[in-house]
Amino acid sequence: MTNNLVWHHATVRREDRRRLNGHGSAVLWFTGLSGAGKSTLAHGVEEKLHEQGCVTYVLDGDNVRHGLCGDLGFSEEDRSENARRVGEVAKLFVDAGVIILTAFISPFAADRQRVRGLVMPNDFLEIYCRCPVEVCETRDVKGHYERARTGEIKEFTGISAPYEEPLNPELVVDTDRLSLEESVDRVLALLRERAIIDLSRSPASTSSTPRPRAPVGTDGDEP
Repeated sequence: MTNNLVWHHATVRREDRRRLNGHGSAVLWFTGLSGAGKSTLAHGVEEKLHEQGCVTYVLDGDNVRHGLCGDLGFSEEDRSENARRVGEVAKLFVDAGVIILTAFISPFAADRQRVRGLVMPNDFLEIYCRCPVEVCETRDVKGHYERARTGEIKEFTGISAPYEEPLNPELVVDTDRLSLEESVDRVLALLRERAIIDLSRSPASTSSTPRPRAPVGTDGDEP
């Protein structure tokens, strides 16, 4: 990187955005196998936060690979670069005062730790969507697990590529045993515990039009 670059400090600070929004900001990093329910849970949490007037955004593994990470494959190096880019974007969202929810397999502990190091210690909440691979396979609407077992898809996490389980996440959600509502409640409880949100305040006016929900198993960043 050139030595001519200097970080420009904005006159509107993160603290100013917190006062304006009425809540804190943080990275909610949902990790787990393909089909563990990361995207489903992330969007479920976002819906509840949105109903309370919180400023939020979900970075989904599949969606990011349509643009920001569209040039990356699924090698170990590319997976690490995928996590790095998402982490840098999430860092900017945190400074902007947004509760940013990321739904990525992010199989390597070192990559998740690297992202944690980009933000302040209390700004990164690792949420492990724990689910046996056998259950994930039953949710596989894309047919990826079947193709991985036949060798059609190489380096598939949980089958032919490793997944390193979080050793000390802020929250473990057993998505094979808990309902979506129970899982969402546990994440919201964590946000309240960390004083990021206060759901006792009056909800904002939001549209009552039902929002479509993707089926469990469409999350992740596998091919």
